[in-house]
Amino acid sequence: MTQRFDLEERTAKFAKAVIRLCKNLSKDSINNRLIGQVVGASGSIGANYREANDALGKKDFIQRMKIARREAKESYYWLDLLSEANKNNENEIKPLLKEAEELKKILSAIIDKTE
Repeated sequence: MTQRFDLEERTAKFAKAVIRLCKNLSKDSINNRLIGQVVGASGSIGANYREANDALGKKDFIQRMKIARREAKESYYWLDLLSEANKNNENEIKPLLKEAEELKKILSAIIDKTE
């Protein structure tokens, strides 16, 4: 039970950190598009993880966990593009890239153990 809570908290912290980063980026046509994508994907990790915890069965749990993992991969992708578009913010983005990768690995391990 503690582990689930910790990952729920961790995914929320990640999404909030992405939001804080994005609020400080310059607003232009490129950033606006990338920001919308990364905020959506980063928030979906935790949302889908929470749904998995309320799953109706093992198959439903695994499916929702795979969606959460996919959103972690997508978050990494959009953060990588944000880093390219905002070279002056690379030091702020690097830890978020690392966290997206770690979340993906954690979710993969949970999926592997469950399958």
